[in-house]
Amino acid sequence: MGRRWVALLLFVAVQSGSIWAAEPRMEPTEQERAQTLILLHEPIVMLQATFGSLDGAARVRLTHERIQRLDPADLNHPITVVKGRRQGQESREFLVNGKRILVLMEGDLETLDELSLEQASERVRGRLDKVRLKYLELHSRPYLIKAGGKAVVASVIFFAVIWQLQRGHRRIRRWLANRLLQQKGLIPHQWRQVAGNVEVRLLGLLTLLLLFMLTYGWLTYVLGLFPQTRAWSEQLGDSLFALCGDMLEGMIAAMPGLVTVLLIVAITRFFIRVLAILFDRIERGQLRVQGVHAETIGATRRLLSVVIWLFALTVAYPYLPGADSDAFKGISVFFGLMVTLGSAGIMNHAMSGLVLIYSRALRPGDLVQIGEVEGMVSELNALSTKLVTRQDHEVTLPNAVVVGGKVVNLTRLAGEKGVALLTKVTIGYDAPWRQVHAMLELAARRCTLLNQDEPPLVRQLNLQDWYVEYELQVRMKGDLLPAVVKTELHGHIQDVFNEFGVQIMSPNFIAQPEQAVLVAREHWYQSPAQPPEVPAGSEPPPKT
Repeated sequence: MGRRWVALLLFVAVQSGSIWAAEPRMEPTEQERAQTLILLHEPIVMLQATFGSLDGAARVRLTHERIQRLDPADLNHPITVVKGRRQGQESREFLVNGKRILVLMEGDLETLDELSLEQASERVRGRLDKVRLKYLELHSRPYLIKAGGKAVVASVIFFAVIWQLQRGHRRIRRWLANRLLQQKGLIPHQWRQVAGNVEVRLLGLLTLLLLFMLTYGWLTYVLGLFPQTRAWSEQLGDSLFALCGDMLEGMIAAMPGLVTVLLIVAITRFFIRVLAILFDRIERGQLRVQGVHAETIGATRRLLSVVIWLFALTVAYPYLPGADSDAFKGISVFFGLMVTLGSAGIMNHAMSGLVLIYSRALRPGDLVQIGEVEGMVSELNALSTKLVTRQDHEVTLPNAVVVGGKVVNLTRLAGEKGVALLTKVTIGYDAPWRQVHAMLELAARRCTLLNQDEPPLVRQLNLQDWYVEYELQVRMKGDLLPAVVKTELHGHIQDVFNEFGVQIMSPNFIAQPEQAVLVAREHWYQSPAQPPEVPAGSEPPPKT
């Protein structure tokens, strides 16, 4: 093996790890890195003294050149140390087979190490001899054969374990699938629609993690068996240990903050539960608080819960792991920008929803008219209001639209009397107004969908050119829609006016007809209309 092989295999480098004077140091400067001698990735010494015109870095380079000139046979001889004196300082020369490779001087020692030149030289000699023996071992044929055998055995074991791991993964997946069919498992079956097949996903993630760890360990071991790849093995090992150390150190450092966050969450949850108990008592009428109404309890509870949790998050934010990192700050700015840009319209509807709730303009179950839409309020949430119309259609109105228009609540003042229902008819001046009042009241009493405990009210609204405009006000039963009640009421009004021979002037007539526009009683059930069934003992309907 020639001198170039010696120079290649006795690799000399300066790396950015720990620094070495007579003993290791941490956090080296650039100058200290240049003065550090490393052989086969083993730190040997840091040369600090000036020798003639050579500074420490130049002496390291000179040592490199001397090692490159060594023959492979020279490494069979142990490292020897010779005492000397150079430039008025005691020195120690390190020889390999009588060839000087390094000179250590008193000026190279670090005062903080508290080592004498003799002690420091002995440590340096031990490190050099260790590197020499390591080189001989790594480049002997028996060692290479042994290392190759170890690599083959390790590879066989590695691939066998991987194969068994894959088989076990498939078996566990089949077992989980069978338990899923039997509606069993760690995840409750009713949560499957939300959580999905979580167990299988967790199993796959665990399998990938094990594969990564096994592959990492196999590569580290196999690469460390051969001199050409040992540097990669050491880098892999150092990276893994550094990562694990950083993670462990981060977890330990984050523990006080996490405990503080958990304490804040526990206190917040306790406070929310106390408020929930208080609001429940108010909602059931067991407690009265000025300005708090039963219909606003739900919105008040949600609003206070959001405010309290936001306050708790603000207090806990500095204690979250990584809260002071640039990445966390960047994410916070990003989400803040998204909320700012996207919440303008949402906040408008949300504030309008609060106006509707706290003004008590409407609530679920109320019969209301908003603009041209009339229906029953089925839902009142933070952003929109939903109405069910008489056509059984659901109409969704943004809260900002509801607040910006006119809201007529037909239910709020009804109470036990029932919702007020109004209808109008126009009757000619030839009909006595007292008779018209009586006929409208009679039609109201015949209507089964009205609250008969409340007497009907008839008003004369206008005296027009050809007729008088009458208004009938009645009260509906239950939660009926006005269109259903009006259908029956209008039928009774027509029947009563036909019975008593009074003509209804709607729509308007330009001239009074010669005969009253009426429908005789015997023609009320013309085909295909069918008369109702007559109860026993009552008067039968007229024949058609």
